[in-house]
Amino acid sequence: MSNNPKHPAADSGSTGKREEELLLPTEKQEKEDLVTGDSAGATPALESAVTSTVEEEMEVEFDSDGVAVMVPKLAESDAASGGGSGRQHNRLINPDEELTTQRAGQIALRLALPSLIENLLMSLVGMADMIMVGRLGAAATAAVGITNQPIFFATAIFQALNVGTTALVARLIGARDYKQANEAARQTLVLVTILGFIVSSGLFLFSVPILHAMKAEPDTMAYAIGYFRIVCVSLVFAQITMACNAQVRGAGDTRNPMINNTATNLINVVLNYLLINGVFGFPRMEVAGAATATAISRFVGMCMALALVFRGNSSIHISFKEPFRFNWDIARRVANVGLPSAIEQFVMRGGNLIFATTVTGLGTVTYASHVVAMNIQSLSMAPGMGFGMAATTLVGQSLGAKRTDWAEACGWVTQRMSMFLAVPMTIYLFFFGTTVARLYSDVPTVIEQAGRVLKIVAFTQVPQMSQVVLAGGLRGAGDTRWSLYSTTIGIWGVRVVLALLLVNHFQMGLIGAWTALAADQLVRSAIIILRFRAGHWKSIKV
Repeated sequence: MSNNPKHPAADSGSTGKREEELLLPTEKQEKEDLVTGDSAGATPALESAVTSTVEEEMEVEFDSDGVAVMVPKLAESDAASGGGSGRQHNRLINPDEELTTQRAGQIALRLALPSLIENLLMSLVGMADMIMVGRLGAAATAAVGITNQPIFFATAIFQALNVGTTALVARLIGARDYKQANEAARQTLVLVTILGFIVSSGLFLFSVPILHAMKAEPDTMAYAIGYFRIVCVSLVFAQITMACNAQVRGAGDTRNPMINNTATNLINVVLNYLLINGVFGFPRMEVAGAATATAISRFVGMCMALALVFRGNSSIHISFKEPFRFNWDIARRVANVGLPSAIEQFVMRGGNLIFATTVTGLGTVTYASHVVAMNIQSLSMAPGMGFGMAATTLVGQSLGAKRTDWAEACGWVTQRMSMFLAVPMTIYLFFFGTTVARLYSDVPTVIEQAGRVLKIVAFTQVPQMSQVVLAGGLRGAGDTRWSLYSTTIGIWGVRVVLALLLVNHFQMGLIGAWTALAADQLVRSAIIILRFRAGHWKSIKV
């Protein structure tokens, strides 16, 4: 950690000076680089502006693809030529306008909406998948749920790489260093591809002992092995897709990942219906059909994501025309953000493995109820994830432009906006949770248990959404250590310990397990809110 120089405007004693405008950093070296890079085509007025000590204003722009980028306010002559960056931008914010709460909300909503829709659609697709599988019986539902936990644990390293990449790309884009942003994307894509093949192969080869370690019962194991192996084969496709999406989100493009994931998930739903049920001449594969549909849709999604980053007009452009060598400086910068996130993911997934095995000990039907409740909870988290992605990009790009005031304002605004969805979700889950659970299963016990659990989930909506959004802001700033601290305390210190105590000692069953989960959410939310409010993340160097 190191302290970034504060922007002079932030310490200005003049009350009449606009404090909310986005200003270009005035470090001497950056000015010299700008002059050197475009001195031939620059007008005298532009050269004078660059070499003077007067700070240039910054503004947020959205291009025709909906890509949000914080860029310097250009002179008219330079703007006419695209600013020398090779990209055309449509200005969204008047450079003479202050960053009011309303304006910050508009920017956050513009950026968050595609991510919100994307996450909501993905959750709805997951819901549709689970509903179709659930009609095959409780053992089928439990099989799909039990295979997810070891996969989540094994892919924690990819989540970390994506967090580091998004934060670094956002910071570089905010500083207008597009070349380095593209190189960072290229480096992580190669690394993710190599690791993806290694992890996929390892999970496939050790599938049986892994599922035995999850304490899968015989009726569940019959479905789980085939499902697990097919999904493992396609794991590398999913990780490449997620890496590409993380790169372009860091550049402010949340629309294209939404389009790609929507198309991919629609393919998944259609293939699920065809292969699970065996209609229109397709074979009836049941649970294996769900896995096959996932594998095919993941491959299609990977092709679309690669096309996005390899095409010349994308917000991120990856090219292998130049020889590839691992860039250790980029690796160090990604690791600086991603390593704590990797540890956080392993801590969280490891804790969830223990938590899941605690619930599996309650029997197949109870675990099926648990899987149904988890699936519905993931749907309720979709709005928070969307606003969290927006917070990551906005905070990262604001800090890249040396505007800590914009970074903080955007973080709090996105958190407050998410509350407009959290409160209705609380009411809906509390009163209509059982109705939703009926969509997943026709087993009365599964419906009853899931409905009771969702009443507990309802009370976690506000703290859960606040935690997800502000943690996204901290990740955008590169402050991933406190996410690690909150996860370690919440998962291991609260969820795992309390679940073991309430389930095994007090015999509270599934209600005890979910009471522990709710307590975990409250603790983590409090830690993240206090950390963001303290503001120490503003000085972290990425």
